[in-house]
Amino acid sequence: MSVDALLAALPHGQFIGGEWRPSEATFEVMNPATEEVIDRVADGTPDDALAALDAACEAAEAWAATKPRDRAEVLRRTFELVTERRDLFATCMTVEMGKPLPEAYGEVTYGAEFLRWFSEEAVRIEGRFSVAPVSGQRILTMKQPVGPVYAITPWNFPLAMATRKLAPAIAAGCTAVIKPAHETPLTTLLFMQALQDAGLPAGVVNCVTSTSSAAVSEPIIADPRLRKLTFTGSTAVGRVLLRQAADHVLKTSMELGGNAPLLVLPSADLDKAVQGALDAKMRNIGEACTAANRLYVHASVAADFSARLAEKMAAMPVGNGLDEGVRVGPLVSAKQLDTVTDLLQDAVDRGARVATGGSRPEGPGYFLQPTVLTDVPTDARVFREEIFGPVAPIATFSTLDEAIALANNTEFGLMAYVFAENLGEALYVVERLESGMVGLNSGVISDPAAPFGGVKQSGLGREGSHEGLEEYLETKYVGIKL
Repeated sequence: MSVDALLAALPHGQFIGGEWRPSEATFEVMNPATEEVIDRVADGTPDDALAALDAACEAAEAWAATKPRDRAEVLRRTFELVTERRDLFATCMTVEMGKPLPEAYGEVTYGAEFLRWFSEEAVRIEGRFSVAPVSGQRILTMKQPVGPVYAITPWNFPLAMATRKLAPAIAAGCTAVIKPAHETPLTTLLFMQALQDAGLPAGVVNCVTSTSSAAVSEPIIADPRLRKLTFTGSTAVGRVLLRQAADHVLKTSMELGGNAPLLVLPSADLDKAVQGALDAKMRNIGEACTAANRLYVHASVAADFSARLAEKMAAMPVGNGLDEGVRVGPLVSAKQLDTVTDLLQDAVDRGARVATGGSRPEGPGYFLQPTVLTDVPTDARVFREEIFGPVAPIATFSTLDEAIALANNTEFGLMAYVFAENLGEALYVVERLESGMVGLNSGVISDPAAPFGGVKQSGLGREGSHEGLEEYLETKYVGIKL
């Protein structure tokens, strides 16, 4: 699809109460590959935020009373529309975020699957009935929607993060306000259009776009009518939101920062390990909270592994994600490029060796060559901070216990990867890793049917799977004396 066709299809305004409301103030959305302005989007205010919450609260009672099958059918129709419009969504994500077009199509499939999964879960919300063993009273439990939801989504997966939060909310009978990242609002607006076209009643989902997340979020979170906050983003921002949520004891889901270790154990199949590392590191240009951030390789295979990984990363074509054959697009912004470059330089200054990459290509766009660093000291910033870019730092270990200690030496605990053919060796490590998710001999394990989330300062709660729906439900107990 051409960019002109995309622009012609984009809706404009704040999506509130089933209407597209114009705004006097707007902000620019940039193409990170060309540094050109794609479009201008409504810049929301606190008043817009409260209007969106008003609409969600007004629709809440009726939507909660809707039959589960009716909610399921809306989600199913939305799944079909997103799938039908895959060219539109994929082009939009590539243009506003930078990921190569094949990866954008992959996100359409992944994001749409949350709609299909939760359309099926919507009709399986169940309580229970039992007899109390001592009193003999009857115990009745019922699951009910938690209430109005505020969802804040990041820029790196603009469709999938929206569907992963809104699909279970809709399935549970909740209404919602969503605030997308200002870098990538266009995909979310297209998603709002799909929900509307699928027949979602006015006010059930509302969208506010803004350059100031704090300005529009504060009045929503401070409003006692809000009952659920769900956020994907940095741990630093998550801590601030949790403090704000505490005033009204909001139910929260927090998918925060990651610092994923990738462990290559002595028994690893190096072909699998190299390909898995490539998948875990370079998905979404490395701009993923699940990206392999720290590669720890057993000393006996480190040289071979590093050489193979460097060869594969050096062969990945860099360029505009719309161009055929490109596998590495630009980072999302100049700020993000500077952050990654600073981390890379810090490692080199501390003694790391650049096996491949390490430079910015000439011309416009926020590009960085895929980079492999070897001999990285474990106190380098790349091992302590989330990289969010195409840089793979490698260090070695000698024993399994040393590898486990290195992997767990972080405040984060979202994702980890282990490559080993010896099952005993693999399970010894996997069971001791402080991580909410582990990929064993796999560099990509995210799936709408699996629970996604972390431990420690990587977040609270789970998204996807059966657990993802529970995050939007409350359990009510009724004691019955016959």
